[in-house]
Parts: sequence; structure tokens; C-alpha cells
Amino acid sequence: MPAASLLPLFGSAAGPGALGGPAGGGAGGGGRKAAGPGAFRLTEKFVLLLVFSAFITLCFGAIFFLPDSSKLLSGVFFHSAALQPPPPPPGFQPRAPPQPGAGPAMPEEAGGAGSLERIRADHERALREAKETLQKLPEEIRRDIRQDKEKLLQDARGRKEAAAAGLPQRPFRQPVGAVGREPADLAVRQRRDKIKEMMKYAWDNYKRYAWGLNELKPISKQGHSSNLFGNIQGATIVDALDTLFIMEMKEEFKEAKEWVEKNLDFNVNAEISVFEVNIRFVGGLLSAYYLSGEEIFRKKAVELGEKLLPAFNTPTGIPWALLNIKSGIGRNWPWASGGSSILAEFGTLHLEFVHLSHLSGNPVFAEKVMNIRKVLSRLDKPEGLYPNYLNPSSGQWGQHHVSIGGLGDSFYEYLLKAWLMSDKTDEEGKKMYYDAVQAIETHLIRKSSGGLTYIAEWKGGLLEHKMGHLTCFAGGMFALGADGAPSDKTGHHIELGAEIARTCHESYDRTSMKLGPEAFRFDGGVEAIATRQNEKYYILRPEVIETYMYMWRLTHDPKYRQWAWEAVEALEKHCRVDGGYSGIRDVYSNHESHDDVQQSFFLSETLKYLYLLFSDDDLLPFEHWVFNTEAHPFPILRKEDGSKEEKEK
Repeated sequence: MPAASLLPLFGSAAGPGALGGPAGGGAGGGGRKAAGPGAFRLTEKFVLLLVFSAFITLCFGAIFFLPDSSKLLSGVFFHSAALQPPPPPPGFQPRAPPQPGAGPAMPEEAGGAGSLERIRADHERALREAKETLQKLPEEIRRDIRQDKEKLLQDARGRKEAAAAGLPQRPFRQPVGAVGREPADLAVRQRRDKIKEMMKYAWDNYKRYAWGLNELKPISKQGHSSNLFGNIQGATIVDALDTLFIMEMKEEFKEAKEWVEKNLDFNVNAEISVFEVNIRFVGGLLSAYYLSGEEIFRKKAVELGEKLLPAFNTPTGIPWALLNIKSGIGRNWPWASGGSSILAEFGTLHLEFVHLSHLSGNPVFAEKVMNIRKVLSRLDKPEGLYPNYLNPSSGQWGQHHVSIGGLGDSFYEYLLKAWLMSDKTDEEGKKMYYDAVQAIETHLIRKSSGGLTYIAEWKGGLLEHKMGHLTCFAGGMFALGADGAPSDKTGHHIELGAEIARTCHESYDRTSMKLGPEAFRFDGGVEAIATRQNEKYYILRPEVIETYMYMWRLTHDPKYRQWAWEAVEALEKHCRVDGGYSGIRDVYSNHESHDDVQQSFFLSETLKYLYLLFSDDDLLPFEHWVFNTEAHPFPILRKEDGSKEEKEK
């Protein structure tokens, strides 16, 4: 402020004469004013002002820079008699202050140190961000500002849409491990970069030749749609959302999100597979929401979940396999035993439907899948095993065929993961899983004469010594569940996972193309080899690489990364074509015959598991995330999160 305005603080302002002339103009003699008593007083006032200013600066500097200044500030500025502690009771002896080296600091001292540490970390992060901004070109800065504005507008619009859809307000919390750090090892980093390049190649070709359709035919360079999704389109887009996000492919994620916002439509008159639409579409939308916080994904996931509910309109509540999502009419696969529903299909809804209830506030989704548990708990299990077929009308088992591969696989996976996702509070799911594993070990797991452990199939009490590629996921499942097994079984479950991983690696290594067949056998003198022509194909499946990923994370044995890299080299050599990636009709042949389909799960599962294998463990850490059977990550639902939400309601 002007110096003259400060003068009243120190005395009366000098009169006109003090400023020279009648109005302070000082024109006399045309020169400088001669010094007088008034001028001297003005100088004194400036000196006093400077001294006072210095004193104030010194005081405030001491307050802000003395140790534990936060407490001093609170005492100076926010002092209140109401906040004073009550006087000590008679005879109270105050605790002596801690002596140097006499033990750990008091909690408040630790809290102060933690606050200083947080302030320092925030300061360093702000400096880094400022440095990065200064290094950008002006047009890049303008682009970032424009994108931030667009995101704010989109978030506001998303909240309005969520409210219009009847969804509760839900503050978005930045997820743990959504993006990991760069691997320190150069060779590992280069391999991870290669896998990201594979993802970009698969995505770019899908975008070029099949954008908006379900899948890509990379040889024909056109779209491909199976009848699993009816008329719902965009399976590859929705399935790939979270892979794009964790690989930090920001432009691709943005264009995928815009497609979902403008084009993903569930108002179609078509019959869909409840299982496939759930794990790919509902699962993909849920994980995209949890990673990005974009409301459009939550809205679409709940909308689709509601359209799947009529599938549960059966006498037992066991859902139909197929559903017309417009009419609500359901039925089962005509080839299924006695019109039965399939264990792996109705048993692989639990994770998604629990999260739908969590995000929508509507308990009906969780109630539907918990009813499935009730039905199963009332049934007798032959030898403790779960047959693959269950009639939704009578509530009785169909044909007694048990498989940990196709038709059964993900049911067991979801028992374990339901317990993990519940923050280990779902005791029913835990008991069902470990009881099932005990029965599987007793009746299905065998060792070949060559020392390979495999999981056979059980048909009415007789074993078929065949193991499917789909069954290879079980190695990772056994290892993931080791921590919750009885203490004397923990090491055994890890070892069992390692043995299954080795067997599945052998099924790859014993082919000409070093890629695994759809199924392989252990009879007639052969081990881990497909003997039938209709079992020799490879359709870009992820299950073997999935087990490598779990085994790497849980043991850090380098052989799992090496085996995974062998698979990468085989994919690049035999499956990469001019228009993307294609499956192989016969992995034992010396000549490639491609099936001309780039499956959506290649982007969702195979490439994601490979990327995680060559990433540090801080990317989607198991302590915070559980993967659905399509490799879509869902956050663990913490007990404290549930209590917080109840309070907010």
C-alpha cells in the first residue's frame, strides 16, 4: 500500500506545510524543499515502519519454520477456551517427559513426523509436475488444459446421468496399483514394451478392419461376430478397456470410452449367452469403471446387469444359459444333459453380481447369486464333487460328468475369489472351495509314468485321462489359494500349482509350434500330447500364461518369465499375420493353417497376463485386486468400506 496511508498508525499526518506549498506542490524557488521538523518526523515514521515490518516477518518466520510448527500455528490462530483440556484430578502425577533414547516417540510426535513427510512428498511431487510442465511445448500445455476441462465436464455429465439412472452418488477413490512403475531391469522392461507393442498391433488392426463389431478376422480383414453376443456389438472394445488402461494407452482408451458412450446398445432383440456377456461385457465395464472412475461404465454395467436378471426366472433360481434380453425368455443349450444349466456358467456370475449390488445399491444382484449357493448346499455331491450339469427346474444333477476344464472350471475359481474379494469374510465360499479341492485331489489328480501331474475328467466314476487347455488355469488357482489353506497344506498347494504349470508347459513344448493344443492326453503311451485332430488347435487361449503369471507373482521363480517369453516368441512367429493375430488349426503341423479369428480374450486376458508377468508386483497387486475369469480386475471389498457406505446412507 502507499506509504502515506500507513502514517496514521504512528501519529497525526503532517499538515499541508509539511508537504510543501499550499497543497504540497512545493513550488517555492523551483527547487527541492529544505529540510525541516516535519520532514524529520516523516523519516522517523518510515524507520519505525521498517522496524515493525522486520519484527512481524521474524515472528511469522519463526512460527512457520520452527519444528512442529503445525501445533504452534494451531495454538496461535485457533486457540479456544472450549478446546482446553480439563484440569487434572487431585493427586494426578504427570508423566515425565521421555528421555533421549528412552524408547519410541509418542504417537503425536510420530504423527507430526508423518505430516512433515507428507508435506515434503507433496512438495517434491509438485516440483516434478512443474518441471514436466515447463518441458512441454505451449501447444501441449494447451492440449492438457483442454483435456482437463473436458474431463471435468464429462465427470459432471456422468454424475447427472448416474443420478438420472437412479444410481447412488459414489465418490471415486483413486485405485491402488492401477498403473505401475517401470521395471528397473532393462531386459524385463524391453520385453514388457514388446508386449505393449503386440497389444497396439492387435488393437490398431481391429480398429482398422472391424471397429464397432465384436471381433476381427485378421486374414480376411473384416469383422467377426459369434452368436454368443446376439446383436450386442463391441466385444473387443469392452473386453480391452482395462488392458488399454493399465498399459497407459491413453488415446486408445479415450476412443474406446467414446464408442461405449455413443454406441454400446443393449436394447436388442436377440438371444445371448448369459455367461459370456457377463464375464466380457459386465466384467469389462465394471473394471473400466473401477480403474478410471468414468460414470458411463458404471451406468452401462448396471443397465446390462438388469437386463440379465430375467435369466434367473426359473423354479430354482438357477439361471438359464441363453436369454433373449428383449423378451426375457430363457432356455438352455440343446446339447446340455437333460435340459440342464452348466456349472461353469451359472457358477461364474458371483463376482460381477456382488459388485453390481455394491455399485447400484440394489441388493437383488447379490441375492440372485447367493441363492445359487443355497441350491448347491442342499444337494448331495457324488464323492464330494460337483457335476457339470444341473437342471434349473427340478434342482437335480444331470449327467455325472465332472471336469475342472470346460463346463466346470471357473465355478471353482469363483468360490476362491469370492472369499478373497470379500476381504476374506465369505466363509461359506472358502469352505466350499477347500472342500472341493480336497475331493479333486482325491479323485481327479493323477501323476503320469513320466512324472507329470495332471487333472483327469470324471464320468460316472470312471476317469478319462485327458486334460484341457482350459484346465491349465488351475495351477494359478491352487497357488493363489495356498495362503488360505490349512497351515500344513500351504506349501502343498503351491507345489501343486507348480506341478500343473510344468505339465502345461510340456504340452506347449511338445508341439512343433511351441503353442499348446486344446486338449492333451495321458494314455496309450503318450503324455501331454493331443491325439485327436479336433484337439490340436490353439485359439490364442490365455490359461497357461495365466498360471505362469500367478506362479511368478507368488514365487518369483524366473522360469515362469522364461516360459512366458517362449510363448511370446511362438505367438509372434506363428499367430501374427498382416491383419492382426490369428489362432492355429494344428499346432503339431510344420505349416501354419490359421483359423482367421482374433478372439476378444486375446486382448483382455492373454496380453494382459503377459504384461503383468513382465511388470513389477505393484501393478494390480493381489492384496487389492481380484481378477474375474476374463482377467478383468475388481477391487477387494473391504469391511471398512462397507461400514463407511452404510454411514453415508
